[in-house]
Amino acid sequence: MTSKNTICLWYDGAALEAATFYAKTFPDSAVGAVHHAPGDYPDGKQGNVLTVEFTVMGIPCLGLNGGPMFKHNEAFSFQVATDDQAETDRLWDAIIDNGGSPSACGWCKDKWGLSWQITPRALIAAVTDPDPAAAKRAFDAMMTMGKIDIAAIEAARRG
Repeated sequence: MTSKNTICLWYDGAALEAATFYAKTFPDSAVGAVHHAPGDYPDGKQGNVLTVEFTVMGIPCLGLNGGPMFKHNEAFSFQVATDDQAETDRLWDAIIDNGGSPSACGWCKDKWGLSWQITPRALIAAVTDPDPAAAKRAFDAMMTMGKIDIAAIEAARRG
């Protein structure tokens, strides 16, 4: 690893599977080195995959197969800015169709419990509109959605 700061993500034995999924799903993502345990450890045996170096959209990450003790939660998420509905649909659907689950306001979880915000740039522009009424209409529309519908957000913004 050459990065001074790396996000370490805890998995229960599925770090390589998760890293491989992220690499095939998100642009500028790749699986790097896979390290095997040099000895037995509380939740694994010598030779098991212990850590996986990978990048998600250019962000350096380390997947640690630490066991079942800790679970991902919404306190940490990747926020992915999308450029259009096709990209929004592709990423959202990839996560959901791979065993993930939908949530509200553009959030979803992958099958390993990691949270993702699939956030169209149009949504950010709409909810930060300098016209407070337009921003509120867009925000209220977003609050009714799972996956973000850009056309509906833009219609709400216009009133």
